[in-house]
Amino acid sequence: MKRRIRLALLLAAGLIAVSAIGLHANVLLQFSPALGGGVPAYARIERADGHVFVHNDGEWAGITFYREASCVPEDFNLLDFFDAPRAFSCGLTVEGFEIWRNGPLAGDGGPIQTVSFGLGAVPIWFVRVDELEGALADDVLTVAELEACVTLRKGLATYFKETLHPSQGAQQTKTEVVARGTLPSGEAFLFQAEETHVELKHVLIRFK
Repeated sequence: MKRRIRLALLLAAGLIAVSAIGLHANVLLQFSPALGGGVPAYARIERADGHVFVHNDGEWAGITFYREASCVPEDFNLLDFFDAPRAFSCGLTVEGFEIWRNGPLAGDGGPIQTVSFGLGAVPIWFVRVDELEGALADDVLTVAELEACVTLRKGLATYFKETLHPSQGAQQTKTEVVARGTLPSGEAFLFQAEETHVELKHVLIRFK
């Protein structure tokens, strides 16, 4: 019953978003572990304008995994971000909806908006920025390289919400993330990020 209610709320949120933007001819697509779909990527770290872009507060970087980290291919460079169609075979850690102008099969470069909600255990890996920069020296970052970082802290977000206006489909790109959860040590974490046009406006990473 709770699952059906949650999916109904997701659909209602998507319909409200469509109405608010005035997109009478637009396409609303839901994604979830049961439905499939979602972004054909594993984690939120990528190249942007020739540079590596990752949410960080200057001391710590936070990397969100939209799909099970254990499923990421050993040879995949996380900086490439997209890995279609291979990524679709990995289970999602989030569910939500996408709003497209015409749809992915109609020539759109990407959705106008994507809203993702965590399923209770979203992996968010934290690593010190200075150590991450060393791992990125060869322009390659695999899951194994991340796991080899001495400062790595593997968090699990019990609450996660991301609102994304991707560069391919939206007039103004924007990303907002709010997450909280726990680390293996028992510490709690709070992770917040806001970016516009690949420029970090606000990032908060707090352990307690």
